[in-house]
Amino acid sequence: MFDKISTQANKLVSLTNKIHSNSKTKVIVVTSGKGGVGKSTLTSNIAYLLSQKKKKVAVLDADIGLANLQVIFNIKPRKTLFDYLDGECNLEEIQLTTSYHNITLIAGKSGYQYSNIKNSMHFSRLVEDIVSLNKYDILIIDTGAGLNEQVQEFLDITDNILAITTTDPSALTDVYALMKMVSLKKSKLMLCFNFTAKYEIGATITKSLKNLALKNKLNRKFMVQYMGNISQMNSISTTGRLRKLFAKELKQDVASLELDVIVEDLLKSLK
Repeated sequence: MFDKISTQANKLVSLTNKIHSNSKTKVIVVTSGKGGVGKSTLTSNIAYLLSQKKKKVAVLDADIGLANLQVIFNIKPRKTLFDYLDGECNLEEIQLTTSYHNITLIAGKSGYQYSNIKNSMHFSRLVEDIVSLNKYDILIIDTGAGLNEQVQEFLDITDNILAITTTDPSALTDVYALMKMVSLKKSKLMLCFNFTAKYEIGATITKSLKNLALKNKLNRKFMVQYMGNISQMNSISTTGRLRKLFAKELKQDVASLELDVIVEDLLKSLK
């Protein structure tokens, strides 16, 4: 059993190296320990802001079973990533043109149970196929909440991991669990606080999380990089209900300006 797991891990490392060495495409994984923190909303708006900085962006909805980016982008996909994994269509058919210039969506399927997944590597190969096209500057992967096997597989793919959290105690507990897991294999986790009124609040909590990590003897070389905060604005939920992106519709809103600063720092931090 150990030899089998070790072999799979080595294959994933080799695949990850291949993904990064043969393409210009940078891969960002956006994740969270807890659901309901606004991860998909921020993912779609991050994609928009990147596209406004002349980046060609693909967004992969990897929230297995609870995909909702097609709703946010107001698209009814005829084919999803699962159709491709099942061999029912080619890669071109799942790259969906959105109404936003330079943004492509690879949709998931809400409520879908992918029974063919017996072990790891399926989703990693999908990412490899997308990145190998060498047509996108950035591929953003929006994972599901939690720390299940599928989420872990996506986290293993890249060193560019952005965690979304809030100040809710349960969200902080879950993001700390994410920190512990990521620290085993990675040197850094980027952290963004959503629904948080002041930059200093997120900075203070991030410092506390770092101290807790040191106290519990996590990898001392592991770094938590605080990226910033997004204020809670009624306009965000309003634009979401209208299937519009707040960063486009409300460019001068505080939340849009805060997210733009985060995106600028994100670009500087990409490996």
